Amino acid sequence: MARRMTDDRDAAVRLRAFQFLTEQRRRFGEASIPRSVFERGFDFEGVRVPLIGPQGIFKPAILPELPLTITTAPPVEHRDRLYDDGFIDGGFLRYRYRGTDPHHRDNVGLRLAMQRRTPLIYLHGIVQGLYEPAWPVFIVEDRPEDLTFIVAIDDQVGAPTAWQFNDPAALTARRQYVTTVVRQRLHQRGFRERVLRAYQQRCAICRLRHDELLEAAHILPDGHPLGEPVIPNGLALCKLHHAAFDSYIIGVTPNLEVKVRLDVLEEIDGPMLQHGLQGFQNRRIHVPRAGHLKPNRDFLAERYELFRKAS
Repeated sequence: MARRMTDDRDAAVRLRAFQFLTEQRRRFGEASIPRSVFERGFDFEGVRVPLIGPQGIFKPAILPELPLTITTAPPVEHRDRLYDDGFIDGGFLRYRYRGTDPHHRDNVGLRLAMQRRTPLIYLHGIVQGLYEPAWPVFIVEDRPEDLTFIVAIDDQVGAPTAWQFNDPAALTARRQYVTTVVRQRLHQRGFRERVLRAYQQRCAICRLRHDELLEAAHILPDGHPLGEPVIPNGLALCKLHHAAFDSYIIGVTPNLEVKVRLDVLEEIDGPMLQHGLQGFQNRRIHVPRAGHLKPNRDFLAERYELFRKAS
């Protein structure tokens, strides 16, 4: 009876945590969520329940045994992560043990969560102070020889139903798909936040500072062998100039000058065209001061050649 009551309370706290995250996702929209929101957490029956702590594997005091969240710290420029968490072949997430002792209480907690098929929350560090939550996630494999757990992201909170036990391949395939979708979202969010911070939250062309109107543009696209989501392959642009850049209406030379496509430059329309596009012809873009954050000149040269061909 006591175990049943404990399990019921654990499940109630987790469901409230998932509800809280849904509320925060609605509140922040497309923006990443500040760490302070997770530190404050939510109230459950008069008790404050934080979702993050100083360690990556976190169990709030209200839960008796199993952790609630696992966290990957945000990357810091020119510094290796303390724990090398990351997505692996097969579509799932590799999450490192706490330390090197498989019997550390945090590792034991995750192992129990795996055995009981208990849903957890994954907090992915985007940049310092900002995180992206994914839930529910499940520990699906323990690899003590590598000091790692394998984590799958799902879109269903409950434990697998009978048909999923009878067709484990279907369950794995669904979780691989969901994890892949979330992985792409995390990479896009991380790229955007890192690029916008490097450019001091303003458009490289028009200096617009409204964060909700800013995006991170790839110089070389995702499908390119060098089109990685790193700052030197990015430009912070407002929505207008991002669309114009992607459509080859404007280009940026390796010398950081804006060029407007000739037919658009000669077009007569109205003040939006004049001030939004034509007026930036031959202007230099704003770039970060730090050399390792500036756009890669070779990338710009290759992209500008595509612009010239499109013109």
